[in-house]
Amino acid sequence: MGAIRIILSILYILVSVALVILVLMQEGKAQGLGSISGAAESYWGKNKGRSMEGMLVKITKILAVFFLALTVALNLNVI
Repeated sequence: MGAIRIILSILYILVSVALVILVLMQEGKAQGLGSISGAAESYWGKNKGRSMEGMLVKITKILAVFFLALTVALNLNVI
């Protein structure tokens, strides 16, 4: 049981670091204020889900869920 907890703790640290790096790599939401002047209707505004920024957002959401699951698993003291 102790080995599983150590592995989960190491995985928890790796996910935490990856989550911080991914959040820092994303653009700030203040750059989205171009929609006031109509700049959001550009190609990049319409296809943001397929761009690098869209991929970073999807990976961040997946890692956040994984982070939450690991947090619950480590705090239940079952392992």
